[in-house]
Amino acid sequence: MLVVIISIFILGYLCIALEHRLKINKAATALVIGVLCWTLYVVDVHGLLSDDAIPQWFRVEASEEQVDDVALHFAIENQHLKLTGEIASILFFLMGAMTIVELVDAHEGFALITDRIGTRRKSRLLWTVGGLTFFMSAALDNLTTTIVMVSLLKKLIANREDRLRFVGLVVIAANAGGAWTVIGDVTTTMLWIKHKITTVAVMQELLLGSAVCLLVPLLVMTWTMRGEVQRPQRPEANDEKSIEPWHQWVFLSAGLAGLISVPVFKGLTHLPPYMGMMLSLGLLWLLSEMISHTMDEATRSSTGVLAALRRVDMSSILFFLGILLAVGALSACGSLHHASQWLDQMLPNRAILALVIGLISAVVDNVPLVAAAIEMYQLPTNDDFWMMLAYCAGTGGSCLIIGSAAGVAAMGIEHIDFLWYLRRITPLALVGYLCGAAVVILQLMLW
Repeated sequence: MLVVIISIFILGYLCIALEHRLKINKAATALVIGVLCWTLYVVDVHGLLSDDAIPQWFRVEASEEQVDDVALHFAIENQHLKLTGEIASILFFLMGAMTIVELVDAHEGFALITDRIGTRRKSRLLWTVGGLTFFMSAALDNLTTTIVMVSLLKKLIANREDRLRFVGLVVIAANAGGAWTVIGDVTTTMLWIKHKITTVAVMQELLLGSAVCLLVPLLVMTWTMRGEVQRPQRPEANDEKSIEPWHQWVFLSAGLAGLISVPVFKGLTHLPPYMGMMLSLGLLWLLSEMISHTMDEATRSSTGVLAALRRVDMSSILFFLGILLAVGALSACGSLHHASQWLDQMLPNRAILALVIGLISAVVDNVPLVAAAIEMYQLPTNDDFWMMLAYCAGTGGSCLIIGSAAGVAAMGIEHIDFLWYLRRITPLALVGYLCGAAVVILQLMLW
């Protein structure tokens, strides 16, 4: 049955990659493979889940509840529902961030930023967008930053081909920026929570390598992309719309403050990030309700939170749900853990092992890979392997559009073709990834 599950997973990934050729929405494919993989796992849970995989405390608890099939109960209650909670927290976070961005955009808050980016030269705009994304991702996280920057690019670049190249740079920059802080990427956060890395050490040892990971693709794109971008035509002023400049400033400031406060909220309360995002959305919603009284009826109906929720792309969220379900099924049946053990035997050099894990994370979600590595090795805090793993798992996902949360979000918002990204962005991301890894290895050797 394991072979069937893996085959369905691979076939589904191929259908996602060929979405535009097959004319099948990737969200539909992802949902099908996610549910099928779990269904097949539960059908043959006895053959896929060994007895020693079930903790003794669960076996005792299950016997007290007079559950006949302990393995099935464990698979559903402990594995699937736990995964469902983790996925739900990610999706709620994503929906909250997208709604906040839509709300700021509805009040023309981003126009205050785009109007101040005066350059039309592609080379200068590349550096502006890349640098802004890199440092925003370190302060926020790569997913939120990608959503904000892709929304900004829609206001800056009219030509779709040019804009998609900039979006590809945003994915690389967001993942590179998120790798060198403990709040910038979910994998570095996992390593930090598990006391494998510390806040200052990861910044000292990964900042340079992460910067190189971005600079190499940035330099190549600066050389190859010449000329000027074409700005989208600004909509003509509508006399029926009563958005004032102070509306723009209030919602831009409140929206960015809400997004920035999410990691602060998590650090203070230790609650999941989506709780902070929901709090920010709720406060912004209250602010919108109060300020709406200063607008006419037509403006209120088009700028409110309910209107913003209708503009959120639910297909991308459902795509994310399906992919995480499918990967979770592979993790539940132990295939990811066995793959990690096999890699450890084949690649005794841990630096190379981390590099391979980073590349695999472009195909399979990096969270279960890092979780498996944490369980496999008992190494001291700030060990070189943990630093390499933080860099590789954080940046390796840029090599494929479906390899990171940032890439999946960008794919959903801009409907990027998998094969287009593979041809145009993957070579740049791979070279940057390897160059940055070389810098990290050299730095760890010298220090």
